[in-house]
Amino acid sequence: MTENTDKMREEGDNDMKASDQSIKNDQKEAGKDGDGKATVGMICRRKDLYQKIDKYNKATWIAEMLDDLEEAAEDEESEKFALLVRNKKSYDSRKKLEVDSIVIQSPLLKNVLHDVLKDYPGVTTTLSRLIFSAPFKPFVHRRQQLVAALKGEYDEETKSHLALLNDVLYGELKDVIAATEDYIKNKVVTYEHIWTIFEPGCIVFAKRFGKPIAVRLVDGQFIQHHKLGPCYQAKCDRVDWDGSRFGYDVSPHFITPFEGTTPITELECFPLSYHPEEEIIKEKLLARGRKFEQLAGYHYKSYRGPAIETTRYGPSLITVDGRIIIDANAHMKANTYLRLYLKSLDRAKITVNVQAEGSDDEWSEYGSEYDSEEQDLYDPTAKRRRPLTEEQLLLCTPIIRGYTLRAKLWLEFFVDSVSEINFNENAFDSLVLPEGNKSLILAIAQAQVKNKNVFDDVIAGKGRGIIILLSGGPGIGKTLTAESVAEHLRVPLYVMGAGDLGTNSSEVEEGLTRVLDMVAKWNAVLLLDECDVFLEARSTDNLDRNRIVSIFLRTLEYYQGLLFLTTNRVKNMDQAFNSRIHFRLAYPDLDERARRTVWAGFLERQQGGHDVSEEDLTKLAKLDINGRVIKNVLKSAALLAVHKDEKLGFQHLKTVLECDGHDI
Repeated sequence: MTENTDKMREEGDNDMKASDQSIKNDQKEAGKDGDGKATVGMICRRKDLYQKIDKYNKATWIAEMLDDLEEAAEDEESEKFALLVRNKKSYDSRKKLEVDSIVIQSPLLKNVLHDVLKDYPGVTTTLSRLIFSAPFKPFVHRRQQLVAALKGEYDEETKSHLALLNDVLYGELKDVIAATEDYIKNKVVTYEHIWTIFEPGCIVFAKRFGKPIAVRLVDGQFIQHHKLGPCYQAKCDRVDWDGSRFGYDVSPHFITPFEGTTPITELECFPLSYHPEEEIIKEKLLARGRKFEQLAGYHYKSYRGPAIETTRYGPSLITVDGRIIIDANAHMKANTYLRLYLKSLDRAKITVNVQAEGSDDEWSEYGSEYDSEEQDLYDPTAKRRRPLTEEQLLLCTPIIRGYTLRAKLWLEFFVDSVSEINFNENAFDSLVLPEGNKSLILAIAQAQVKNKNVFDDVIAGKGRGIIILLSGGPGIGKTLTAESVAEHLRVPLYVMGAGDLGTNSSEVEEGLTRVLDMVAKWNAVLLLDECDVFLEARSTDNLDRNRIVSIFLRTLEYYQGLLFLTTNRVKNMDQAFNSRIHFRLAYPDLDERARRTVWAGFLERQQGGHDVSEEDLTKLAKLDINGRVIKNVLKSAALLAVHKDEKLGFQHLKTVLECDGHDI
């Protein structure tokens, strides 16, 4: 060995001298700068550097070859062996050495392992050098299959190779296998051996925001988490919808260290097969998965329960009770930092490195196959997609994405809390308007919703919308008209005030364009309530407001939906709007007959009924108040009746009215 080392050193020195002379020659050929130095990167040679490990286990690179190098152990001679067993020093007091890794070179073994480890993630048995590293997870997870192979009908040479591999593995894994069998029998596990119950590809039971879920294990390993510290990470797949397609999303779950043993079912996540109510859980998750699949695309629904608001600082729960728009595509566009990168359901493969264990909890492999093509969510043909399989339905996330109309927030909703809308069938009939006006408004609205793409201007996409101006004093039914039309057509109503769009012209333009585009795609009715700031005539003393009016005028030209504008100051409206408004309706103040109708309508919708007589209605109708005040009085009186545990009556209304300064 010493002779070989000296020879290597001598050869290395000769190579260095030859290299130095060659460098000098190359310097002459490559040319030098004014100081006589070679130009950087111009010498056409290779320069070898050698790694050196210091006493602190730090690596540095040096120019000279080390003296203590030995001949490579794996060569032509070692290739003849069925197995190469790499040993390293053991820190277990019971043995001097332990197996670091096994190189399987036997073609006979590879043929058998092709069946034993079939579909095991990360294992390719056809490799010329098939390497398995400690703790040899595939052979622990597929121990039963290996035992069955040992009893299989193979030729004697194959059996001898199998016996050889089994002897090596048994010597290393007997304690782990015995412990695993004991854990399974007692339905407990230790933190050290927690990996033994997590076989890649198994269905894992876990929770997401408190909701039970099933995910498919990709890989499990011990890591150092930046927040949790040392823990076991189960990298899993779940099925999600990104607005254009279904795919597999990342679902990491973590188990923190614990002492001794703990019941498997008390872990933060565990294989679903250990759940005492496995079949019941599966049925519930499959039912939720079918609902999730049906909610892909665009839907107008009702929602009651907690929802998730996710900002750049993390998620938080808020309570939602109202109508929502389910639209993952629009949600993604409005919150680009929450964009999903899904792996194709067809191409997704579980990737596990069987040669080494790392501690990186990043999921970069999921960011490379995102399909940027988007389907038209508002085209019925988009629903012609391949149905999810039963396993994929089981793996569906409990979360859908969309928009809450009342709070105007992009949120993530729980599938279980989504329900159908209970539309008010009598909403439009309760409008206090002449029948001719009601019929005309309804006819225009229905025609626009159904045929908005029929009419087009000279410029493509221009002039497809319908704009209706409702003018008059407060509380006489302008807003109620737009609400009733949307309710009758069973389409969303998006209410927007001037304050929702900002204060300067640039904010208004950006916000208005975004909203108009969004509600047009949803086929919604847009109500721009109290929009005087947009309609008011331009002047020479307020240039920024002039720009706002101009922006509003220009944007309306390309709006493709149904828009209601309400204003109390129609006389101050800019003349340019006259040519853009298709229909206008002036609301007179409520007379006594109209006020009686309003009182009666609100009382009919009173939950729990009322004791207000016709004579009482006559008294109430004489009060010169508008519809908004009537609604507020009724609400306060109803609360007073509930407080007294009584049915709503005239006395409760009278008390509220007198407190408000009305004499009745």
